[in-house]
Amino acid sequence: MRRWLVFIVLLLATAPGLRAAQKDDRQLGGQAADAVRTYAHYSIFDDITISVMDGTVTLNGRVTSPQKRNDIGARVAKIGGVRSVVNDIAVLPDSPLDASIRTRIASAIYNHPSFWRYASMANPPIHIIVEHARVTLTGNVGTEVDRRLAYSLALVDGTLGVTNELKIDR
Repeated sequence: MRRWLVFIVLLLATAPGLRAAQKDDRQLGGQAADAVRTYAHYSIFDDITISVMDGTVTLNGRVTSPQKRNDIGARVAKIGGVRSVVNDIAVLPDSPLDASIRTRIASAIYNHPSFWRYASMANPPIHIIVEHARVTLTGNVGTEVDRRLAYSLALVDGTLGVTNELKIDR
């Protein structure tokens, strides 16, 4: 009986600490997301996801230059409370064909009247990742119609396929 009592007391004593750590991880995740979004060179041609566990921030995704990868990792590492950063951001190949596809898709999507409201946002929500002529659309849109229309507009000449990972805001 005494062992159970000691176990319960220890469990109750550590439970608030676990909740605080989870809250801190959520806060760190939000601060890391802000650091990425406010990075001057982060664009619709980059896509980064963030996860946090026990103060360790893991960055995944793809960017268009090694400098962006390094700068974003350094920005996140400066956030108070971050214990370490695992920078698993990949750098997209420097390809004139991929660059051309990116700009043509961006123009097709963001110049379409249905997407003007997205284009006018400080951080447009549709990201266009092109790697070896293969396109991935990421981010968020308001409706299924927008999701499907973005996909159809991304089917420009020279692409070897489009993967639509756009999510619908709920």
